[in-house]
Amino acid sequence: MMVVDITLSLISLKLHNENCIIKGRRRQKLYKYHTKWKYNMYIVEGNIGVGKSTFLNLLKNGCSKIETIQEPVSTWDKNVSGESVLGNFYKNPTRWAYTIETLAMIYRTRDYAKEQKNANPNRVMERSVYSGHYCFAYNSLKSGFLNSAEWAIYQKWVDFLLRDQCKPPLGFIYLKSTPETCFQRVKKRNRASEKNLTIETLKKIHEFHERFLVQKKDIFEELKNTPVLILNCNKNFLENDMVMHEKTNKVLRFFKETQRL
Repeated sequence: MMVVDITLSLISLKLHNENCIIKGRRRQKLYKYHTKWKYNMYIVEGNIGVGKSTFLNLLKNGCSKIETIQEPVSTWDKNVSGESVLGNFYKNPTRWAYTIETLAMIYRTRDYAKEQKNANPNRVMERSVYSGHYCFAYNSLKSGFLNSAEWAIYQKWVDFLLRDQCKPPLGFIYLKSTPETCFQRVKKRNRASEKNLTIETLKKIHEFHERFLVQKKDIFEELKNTPVLILNCNKNFLENDMVMHEKTNKVLRFFKETQRL
């Protein structure tokens, strides 16, 4: 399992791309929006190989009140009708892009619908339908893996599932690392389905995460109101209990601030 060192680099409440402190009447006004139109949970996002699963496991071990939901990657990593969809995508992305993007959306939306019924706000889910759309599907489109007809059909699902069925989370936790570091960790974990994954792909996925979570460009308006906690994940911290304890406290502080909105 890959290991990461998480250092707090930014806690910002980004409201229409402005950093601000929310007080008084403005806080009361946003509270109504926040509770009515948000899922009661948080989402961990980040590039392939950044260490999302490791982060969630350590976070849960460091604080018993936190619940975690792992990404169902085995659904598309293992055999589906005798084939690994993820492995096939890396070998032949033009053929398999539409298949994996729609499959991922189906399972992520299913998990969203299930978790929406949970009343515990201290839950953290690995990845979301939003990064699936704004990072991975957009990468497939811009790379030429999806043709215009496939994209039009995919967008129909986006409009139905993301806009009509899904609410944004209370906040995003963005695990940020360089594509080079992620590539080293991918090689270290040595998954068979990722043997054809390239550094060029990781660089593109990194750029789309930056657009989605930092710049907040070309995303749903309601997502622009969602707070983002950005953690630097370039260094190793698994064997340092004090460091992990410190980072867990910072995540809990993010929970406290966002749940007061």
